[in-house]
Amino acid sequence: MLFFHGKRIFSAIFDMDGTLFDTERLRFKTLKQASLEIFGKALSEHTLIGSLGLSAKKAEALAKAHNGDDFPYAQIRQRADELELEYVRNHGVPIKPGLLEVLERLRKSGLTMAVATSSRRAIAEEYLINANVLKYFDITVCGDEVSQGKPHPEIFLKAARALNCAPDQCFMVEDSENGMLSAMRAEGQAILIEDIKPPAAEIKAGALRAYRSMPEFLADLSECVPDLGMPTLSEPFPASLNQFRVGIHGFGAIGGGYLTQVLAHWDGYTRPCEIIAATRSRMLRESVSAFGRYSVRYGATSFDQTIDNVRMIDLDDDAAVIDMYTAAEIIGLSLPEQAIKGQAKVIAQGLLQRFERRGRELTLLIVLNKVGGGAFVRRHVQAELALLCSPGICEQVLEKTHFAETVVSRIVSKLSNDALVRQLRIKSQMFQNSLEEEPATARKASAPLAEYERLLRHFKPFAQPTNAMSQLHLVLFNSEADMPLYVERGSDLLERLRQVKTVPDISQIQVIKNRLWNGPHAIVAWYASLLGHAWVGQGMGDARVSALAERLIRQEVAPALVAEYPQMAEVVSRFAEAFLERCKTSFKDPCARVGRDPLRKLQRNERILSSIELARKHGIETPALAFGAALAIHHALRCKDDKNLEAQAIRQVYRDNDGSVEAVLTHGGTCNGKRLPGLDPVSDAPLIRAIATAFRQYPQKESVTRFDTLCIGA
Repeated sequence: MLFFHGKRIFSAIFDMDGTLFDTERLRFKTLKQASLEIFGKALSEHTLIGSLGLSAKKAEALAKAHNGDDFPYAQIRQRADELELEYVRNHGVPIKPGLLEVLERLRKSGLTMAVATSSRRAIAEEYLINANVLKYFDITVCGDEVSQGKPHPEIFLKAARALNCAPDQCFMVEDSENGMLSAMRAEGQAILIEDIKPPAAEIKAGALRAYRSMPEFLADLSECVPDLGMPTLSEPFPASLNQFRVGIHGFGAIGGGYLTQVLAHWDGYTRPCEIIAATRSRMLRESVSAFGRYSVRYGATSFDQTIDNVRMIDLDDDAAVIDMYTAAEIIGLSLPEQAIKGQAKVIAQGLLQRFERRGRELTLLIVLNKVGGGAFVRRHVQAELALLCSPGICEQVLEKTHFAETVVSRIVSKLSNDALVRQLRIKSQMFQNSLEEEPATARKASAPLAEYERLLRHFKPFAQPTNAMSQLHLVLFNSEADMPLYVERGSDLLERLRQVKTVPDISQIQVIKNRLWNGPHAIVAWYASLLGHAWVGQGMGDARVSALAERLIRQEVAPALVAEYPQMAEVVSRFAEAFLERCKTSFKDPCARVGRDPLRKLQRNERILSSIELARKHGIETPALAFGAALAIHHALRCKDDKNLEAQAIRQVYRDNDGSVEAVLTHGGTCNGKRLPGLDPVSDAPLIRAIATAFRQYPQKESVTRFDTLCIGA
């Protein structure tokens, strides 16, 4: 039972053509073609629109009234049926967007369901089976099974009786004026979903609810069914596929290891029929294509989650990427900032082609660790669109594109190429029991790419799932278990996605996440590295590192954020606890990677120093943050990685100024082509002194107990 706008609903009865399926336009086309072939003249648009929702007999009478008594309507309709069936058998039934999600919600709400169509049973059943929706309906009542067609109420009354339901407790879902009259005369709860010709205003007013599209009905219906809530990690994806395709533009760690999960959970009732994923990595493309699926490993819970229905494309294949933008309903854009600039042209081409061919809206989930990332992407795409079309078309394309800025609540890492080759080698041995080519000694000496190509050949013949292949999980990503994806509100589609939490102002979430995660994460990595630990998780096993992490989060950064954003206290707490937990289990996060870019992290507007300023604004002392800034310099001075250009820059400034920490902190030069806003020697003097003192107090020997006790109370 469903309680919908004050009505108790037990059953739903759907018209078929124009309501379930977008077949009215197809029917118009085939009737015109059949009439031209047989009668020598196409049926007029006026006749076709007038016949919407009529029974075959009444439609024939209307056609003869317009074309004469000798008009061979029965012969023309039979030929039109043949043409239509030929199209459907070759191309499938065009399902109305949002239909499958509506049917799933109604069925899971316990409603019985029927189809009441003016079409003959032979055609109706073929369409319902072809579209794979017959499973949702308990009964079907067809036009050749009633004596009086729509707008007479007979067909709806017969369907309601067959469902053992009173008409006034049935949704009667229609698109045409005649269909609405039939539902209203049956005294059902008429639901109008407009198609080609909206009914007259007085008929439309008789509907319980009227919608311009199925997604509008879906949105209203969603308010009346139980909220499924955020999915749990191990919860299965919905079994039913909808008709939507989704895209991943950048199948890296976040794109492949997180966004695919978000999109696969979809609304909790159905999931997309296909995920199209673009990457430059040939190894990823061919591996996923060979196995037909891949897995994400959640080490903290010993859980592997399998993602299927994935079609891989080459990021450098512009035509394939453009087609992805044309076909998908939502695309996760997960590329580095510089890569987005390079991809702006192909994105613009894809949006323009989508507008020209489909005219439908598109939601872009923009994953860019940058405040204003949505505006950044929009600006670059708009510049490329301006070169491709007129200003008016450009504006229309942008109006139909939602640049949805996001904040990711988890850390994901991609397996290295070497790890992927090792996995393929082991799985190949499982699959074949032995390797048939070169001896083991030669295999060990093979270059990773060469061995990958040789191993992958064992799996390519089994691209379609088999019993043997189903046992072989290809793990491509290691991930943490945090579920919510925070997205700025603005697209109706986002409100339906179960794993998405929409917020009115994403910038606050971005600031909270960056302050709680990025700066403290680097500080923990620097400290752990200086104490001889290679991995963040190992470092957290050291009481000195864990004490520093606790002090940073619980006594300095989080309290400052709550003071600044009191309405976001719950979000701050959630991100704070998630950060501390993830550090304890980050055994795959190397300190060298987490602690990179020390010079940038010491700039005024970056996470560490800006957190100090925010805390002091609210009267909160920050000895741990000052200690963390000092650790950045110590880490850089001891860094032996020749590729770490920022560490080299810090060492150079430090040496050129006779070991001056003050010189490093006020350094206003450039690094990696970017101008660095160093601290001001006068206005920032207290902060500079605090960091310099912490730097000088840090002992040169391994033991740091005295310093911890003195400065952070460990």
